[in-house]
Amino acid sequence: MTQPAPIRRVALVLAAARVPVLPLREGKVPVGNCPACTGNVCGGRPNMKAAGPCTCPAPCHAWAAATTDPHVIASPAWTPAWREAAAVAYHPGGAGLTVVDLDNQDAITWARQHLLPTRTVRTTRGEHWIYRGAMRSSNAVRPGVDIKSTMAYARWVGPGAGTMTELPDAVRALAVRERSTVRPVLSALSVPVQAGGGECPHRTPTYLDRGIAMAEQRITEARTGIHLTVYRTFLAVLSVHGRCGCLTDADVARLFTAAQAKGESPRHCTDAWANARARLGL
Repeated sequence: MTQPAPIRRVALVLAAARVPVLPLREGKVPVGNCPACTGNVCGGRPNMKAAGPCTCPAPCHAWAAATTDPHVIASPAWTPAWREAAAVAYHPGGAGLTVVDLDNQDAITWARQHLLPTRTVRTTRGEHWIYRGAMRSSNAVRPGVDIKSTMAYARWVGPGAGTMTELPDAVRALAVRERSTVRPVLSALSVPVQAGGGECPHRTPTYLDRGIAMAEQRITEARTGIHLTVYRTFLAVLSVHGRCGCLTDADVARLFTAAQAKGESPRHCTDAWANARARLGL
């Protein structure tokens, strides 16, 4: 029987400890974990840094692909991905953990002054401080500091040293920002004028407003798969209203606000909107 490659062997050890894992290629970018998604041909997100709108039987991008199932990790479908992989990544939130990613010495100095000590792992540029407990992920919470937990992945660089501490309120507070008016930056739709001219019928409240309200409700009522629900909702709205130019910044802001209320970051909202437009050729 062929022995698993060293990187996949590390993944199997982590999975046995109930840490969800996935392959990571050079540049800290997840690999397409099935043949149909090789090279991102399925239409997933740019660089596959987040779960994409894949039509595979199961999610196969980034944190959404992380698994503890040894049969999946060792399966022939994942073999090409592990061959391409340069490292193992894991989903901290799936393991009930939060990683405070400190990218430089200034960030490390700040953490030592303001955060509780916990298990620490040296990285190429700084340190990962790992706490027990999951929370919403958030990038750039302060200079050189990212939070990686739910809906995120981190590179596995070793078990680290020190005793793991319960996730403190000081870390949770880093991801809490004062809610402000959402102002999505949108590029022009650049769509053709309707044949025959005249006012777009989608502008009527009984059509456009009802559609936006239904989209908001779909996002708000989602209990799982929030990231994919947001993308598919944006796709549905744009498929109906994206080619006539009837959508306003206020309409899009309503959708972004609903998504952010479910834990999506502004960056994820912008990416999902851009990907939906690209999927439709807008």
